[in-house]
Amino acid sequence: MVPISWYLTLSAVLFAIGAVGVVIRRNVIVILMAIEIMLNAVNLTFIALARQLGSVDGQVVVFFVMAVAAAEAAVGLAIIVAFFRNRESVNVDDLASLRW
Repeated sequence: MVPISWYLTLSAVLFAIGAVGVVIRRNVIVILMAIEIMLNAVNLTFIALARQLGSVDGQVVVFFVMAVAAAEAAVGLAIIVAFFRNRESVNVDDLASLRW
């Protein structure tokens, strides 16, 4: 049986990789993928703790997080495609020019 500390360590590493990806990268698509990695890290933590505690509450929360992540990915990619058609760029600095 794998100890829970391994799952939590893996989750922390995945979350850190996602956070670094959000901070360092300038491509919007890569930033969205890094956010998805962070959401999956949180899901792994919920599942590991639910298994440790013998509860299904963590699995229910993961279901809702996955639904929100799917909606976020669909809306985010639609916005990126619309922006790329107008500006022909997916750079974050070009998105900042859309401010009023």
